[in-house]
Amino acid sequence: MDIDDILREVDPTTHSISTGTRDLQALTRQWVAERSAPELLDWPSDGLFERVNDRIKAQIETVEDMTGNMDPKTNFALIVLQTELERFKFLVRSYLRIDKYTLHYLSTQELRDRLSATELAYATRHQSLLHNHYLSSFLGSFPQQLQNLNDTAGNITMIDAPDLDTAVFIRMLKGRDVQGDGTDADVTLPAEEGDVLILRWSSARALVQDGDAELV
Repeated sequence: MDIDDILREVDPTTHSISTGTRDLQALTRQWVAERSAPELLDWPSDGLFERVNDRIKAQIETVEDMTGNMDPKTNFALIVLQTELERFKFLVRSYLRIDKYTLHYLSTQELRDRLSATELAYATRHQSLLHNHYLSSFLGSFPQQLQNLNDTAGNITMIDAPDLDTAVFIRMLKGRDVQGDGTDADVTLPAEEGDVLILRWSSARALVQDGDAELV
């Protein structure tokens, strides 16, 4: 009996190991892309995180049911399940990074649409608590007109935003010409599938969004 057999035996909700493996691979790629991009990417619309969360909940219930069972085979299966569970939980936890530039993502509807309903609720609550903390700490002693955190008077914004000219690495998923914006001059070069390029995120974003490249 190998690990796959054990997982099939202890997790009857898993009809195919390859399904879980595919979700894990997709989650890992989403995690790499999200950690590599200087700004938040769109929330996956294919139900990946919903499936992963359901899998995590099911495995937590399985681990709880198996805890205390002294059968050696079951104990080994429990270790395997706990290891896989922690891997999924780590990827999900570290994927979410809404705490940075929160006000920026709440500032316009286009940016708010990138967030899931849970992220939006969390970001709104987080920003409210932060503003109230600042008011009680020091902003409350300022004149009323200086207490806003989103002031844009004089064409100068107080909203901290990600640097879209940050350099990123991308892997081409299909061959095409790539436009790169440079400091001294812009460059267009042919790229083949599998090529790894370094570009400003402002130049690479459209390639990633169109599915022609992925962040690495």
